[in-house]
Amino acid sequence: MSNPIRSIINEYGPAWAINRTLYSSKLKMMKLIPFSEILFERKAKAKVKRLDLFKFNVPAISKFLDSITLSSQNEIINIADKAIEGVIYGFSSSDLAFGNPINWHLNPLTGYENRRDVKWYQIPDFDKKVGDIKVIWEASRFTHFLYFARAYILTKNDKYYEAFSSQLDSWLRDNPYSYGSNYKCGQEATLRMTNVLIVYAIFNEFNLISVRDKENIANLVENSYKKVLSNFFYAHKCIKNNHTFTEIFGLIVGSWCCENYSKLKSSYKLMDKEIVNQFLKDGGFSQYSFNYHRFTLQILEVLLKVSNTTGIQIKEVDRIKKSVLLLYQVTNIKGDVPNYGSNDGALIFPLSSCKYRDFRPVLNTVYSQISGKRLFEKGEYDEELLWFGDTLDLPVDINEYKSIAYDDIGIYVLRSKQSYLMTCLQDYKSRPAHMDQLHIDLWHKDINVLCDCGTYSYASDLSNTLSSTISHNTVKIPGVEQMNKKGTFLVTDWSQRENVFFCDSKFQGKMVSKNGYKHERIIEINENGYFVEDWITGTTGTCDIIFNTPCDVEINEDGFDLIIDGQLIVSIKIQGTISIEESYRSLHYLKKEKINKVLVSKKITKKICNSKFSIILH
Repeated sequence: MSNPIRSIINEYGPAWAINRTLYSSKLKMMKLIPFSEILFERKAKAKVKRLDLFKFNVPAISKFLDSITLSSQNEIINIADKAIEGVIYGFSSSDLAFGNPINWHLNPLTGYENRRDVKWYQIPDFDKKVGDIKVIWEASRFTHFLYFARAYILTKNDKYYEAFSSQLDSWLRDNPYSYGSNYKCGQEATLRMTNVLIVYAIFNEFNLISVRDKENIANLVENSYKKVLSNFFYAHKCIKNNHTFTEIFGLIVGSWCCENYSKLKSSYKLMDKEIVNQFLKDGGFSQYSFNYHRFTLQILEVLLKVSNTTGIQIKEVDRIKKSVLLLYQVTNIKGDVPNYGSNDGALIFPLSSCKYRDFRPVLNTVYSQISGKRLFEKGEYDEELLWFGDTLDLPVDINEYKSIAYDDIGIYVLRSKQSYLMTCLQDYKSRPAHMDQLHIDLWHKDINVLCDCGTYSYASDLSNTLSSTISHNTVKIPGVEQMNKKGTFLVTDWSQRENVFFCDSKFQGKMVSKNGYKHERIIEINENGYFVEDWITGTTGTCDIIFNTPCDVEINEDGFDLIIDGQLIVSIKIQGTISIEESYRSLHYLKKEKINKVLVSKKITKKICNSKFSIILH
């Protein structure tokens, strides 16, 4: 038995291996014998009977939008106007020109499109010519419909309703069930019908919805629900991540629209079980990613909203509240967080004027939904609270920023002066994604001085580099990774942790790599900043202490200085052979920027290397 197979069975578990094999066999069978698809298709027990799942306080939303800055209003209108012309604001960062009328199967970045006349399972997940399939999906998520609704509320211009109506009609004509890229994924189907139902509620409030619109929306919901029903095995048994939450929500939406009360109740029970499965007792999210953590909280905030209509509530709210507070503890003053774990650029319900990397709209909304108190003082992020909550007039629950350990998920935060330092040391119970054990993420004066390099694109070679050990501020053995990786997502030979100690001023922990070495890191707060000591054991040759930084770097006799806008912000005192390489980080999906990678090389003697460095804050 090969090591990868042994690793899969031991780490992912026999059940996962069997389920994944069954799903792969299903895909192969459908490709070879197309009519076998009917064996796996599931249909709702009844037709779509109602669409009014969402009820919004439109006057309150309108009043709030009237109160935001003129530049924020213009940004909403500008994004909506471009979307009318087929230029979609994708991944909350890039204008993607899909054409007018929109070509729903096009990747605007490559100019190539996937076939629309073949079944979804005949379209590859990764096609180098066509490019990243997530780009194709961006238009069909209908996130831009939310901008149509918000722009209409601001301007009362019917062109935004007309664009919604015509683009929905176009999509249905160009995407028959179950052909093309846009039926590959049940999560995409769920997000699509959710956005349509949200925007339907707004335009219906203004008596703009036609009979044709209702027929189209019912058709879309029926086909989306059918997709989720037919492919739920994959989301539930094979990937077990944010997809699972999204598609359970898809079951809730579809069953409510079809008035299937037994399915509705069972779907809520599934959601409670999944919260326990994926949110740990300390609030950590088992996907090891802050972006996917937020993604899942957005699914839950929408679920909490529609529960007012369904009359059923989830029970596992304590873990959700703790998960909000975990993210709160790693936010800076602008709501930004470390670029920890996989980041696919998803902000699935952009219902505030805050930027993509601002986590405050989601955290504030979910916290208020659960506790009846707000997490932050009033601000532009409150728009999201009006969409999914009931009122802005809530008391602020004061939560102190502090040094804190989330031992279940393996996140540790030390706070000193105007800074905080986050490190991670996971005891993996689910699939890892990045080689970030004992990574240091340093924030000083709200600047991410030592950073995680992010993701960029799942369909890019750069993504493999950014997820590797060298793109994290840890120790790298040349030619050796913390864990091994097969393809884009399959990580094997999970590292282990040992001997963790944490108090308000100190962290200590050891990572054991199955690739033949151990790394112990000790981090202490001192009067100047932080002191870090590393012990590398079990290997020979050399090792590199890695520092990824967006700052300018100046090497000196004591180590190196980090400079931002001409000002010294941090000094690193360290001994060793220092070199600087040009590198990249990605803060938004499919966008990259040049940064500096500092490598401090050390010799390993008798299979032991001890390194010490000081982080001096200025």
